[in-house]
Amino acid sequence: MIIGIDIGSTTTKAVAVEGGKILTTVKTRAFDSVTSATGALGKMILENNFDISSIEKIIITGAGSVNINKEIFGITTHKIDEIKAIGLGGMFLAKRDPVIIANIGTGTSIIEASNERILHLGGTGVGGGTITGLSKELIKTSVFDNIIRLAEKGDLDQVDLLIGDISEKDISFLDKSATAANFGKMLDTAEKEDIAMGIMNMVFQVIGVISVFAARSRHANCVLVTGNGSRNQIGQRVLEGISRMYNIKFEFPQDAEYATAIGAALSED
Repeated sequence: MIIGIDIGSTTTKAVAVEGGKILTTVKTRAFDSVTSATGALGKMILENNFDISSIEKIIITGAGSVNINKEIFGITTHKIDEIKAIGLGGMFLAKRDPVIIANIGTGTSIIEASNERILHLGGTGVGGGTITGLSKELIKTSVFDNIIRLAEKGDLDQVDLLIGDISEKDISFLDKSATAANFGKMLDTAEKEDIAMGIMNMVFQVIGVISVFAARSRHANCVLVTGNGSRNQIGQRVLEGISRMYNIKFEFPQDAEYATAIGAALSED
């Protein structure tokens, strides 16, 4: 059995893989990378009643892996580049090659992965960190569940300038319900719920559009969405709207949030 651990800036995720199959997944939060990694592994062992001697090796990746330079619990521990791990995990989840991946974490990375090479196409600093940072200042909460709860009740027409606000006709391929400017209206009557929805919509529209441009540049018609942001149902709806607009499909596979940890585990399977 091989354990892959993705030590991110806010969340650490771990998977157990054996024979090319995922056995289990866990997720933890901690203040430092060593605590995160050992906590995730310990949680996995205890919750699944694993025998620690059955773990052949641990493969770590992510921003926090730079701070770990020795074995974990005496188990052989290797490192893998995060971009490579995302690519390997994305191909495993997509069951195809090549694949364009939008990995949404604190920020967002766009990757093209194939058996021949894994290429970092670019990305954006816009991601989950943008949502929590702006929400902390604008609606006085950085708790993600609270932001989601508020956004679900929000009205974008209170904060976003729409095509219909500036034109009586559609513009190019954009209908009157499309966004002309995020936060370009911002009415005095806007409530916390509306602002939360505006933040969420802006972040996922940015991610969606750069993903579309990346896919088109590689002559692809599909983008695999991975990372913590792949679970965001509001974000999924925003991306599905962009899909209809640009005719680029977004896929949200099972275990997508664990793609990086899966890729790490599979890198030496």
